[in-house]
Amino acid sequence: MKVSKRFVDRARKNLRRYQKAFESARSRDVGESDTCVIISDFLADVLGYDKYGDITTEFAIRSTFCDLAIKTNGRLQFLIEVKSVGTDLKDNHARQATDYAANQGVDWVLLTNGAQWRAYKLRFEKPIQADEVFSIDLLSPDVKPNQLLAKLYLISKEAGGGSAMESYYQQQEAKSRYVLAQLLLSEPLLTSMRRELKRLFPGVRATTIELAELLRTEILKRDALEGERALAAEKAVRKGTRRRLREKAASEVTAAADQPPTRAAAPASIAPK
Repeated sequence: MKVSKRFVDRARKNLRRYQKAFESARSRDVGESDTCVIISDFLADVLGYDKYGDITTEFAIRSTFCDLAIKTNGRLQFLIEVKSVGTDLKDNHARQATDYAANQGVDWVLLTNGAQWRAYKLRFEKPIQADEVFSIDLLSPDVKPNQLLAKLYLISKEAGGGSAMESYYQQQEAKSRYVLAQLLLSEPLLTSMRRELKRLFPGVRATTIELAELLRTEILKRDALEGERALAAEKAVRKGTRRRLREKAASEVTAAADQPPTRAAAPASIAPK
């Protein structure tokens, strides 16, 4: 993923200052409203948003409010649920934030206490689900500045209104346990597995159907094979496999058409008697 130089130059200069600010706020156990003020400044000075044009405080959602919202080009991009800097982020906090986003039809939610940031992608299913895309801790001694910048860039203004987040999310989904499970159950991999078994153990006989059943019942976890995400992964793998087979067939047809025509052999001459 290519990170904007403009973002890096600005964020690298300001990140350490805000790390100190959040650390100090945590030591003083400041409340949620004061944490929200620091985060609002962080969104401007590190992530590049216009404090008065892009950032909205206490965004109204029906009869309640979300702490912060970010609009890009007039479009609601992120809803941000803020907790005090001393509060440990928990699953119920994420559910609260994603409920707000679902009511607004927003795909992305950020949950933060200033030091910790979690990003969620909503899937508008029944019921609505939220996938954690990434989490970072600005105050963790184990995380290097470049790693922080790579994640923060995804939610920055330079990232293009969520397009970088969407690309990152799709890459993560492609490597999810659901997709990998369906790849193992796909015909090409089952055929390859059967061939390898035959090569390693010449006396073993197994069909691809038998191998698939063994994978489903004895090797793969059920949660990787069940539910909406598993069904979506199965469809994606099947679609990709069909596309690859079509491309292969088209390539073979093209290669055959490029071959020079084979000349018919001249009839053998018959010597006169």
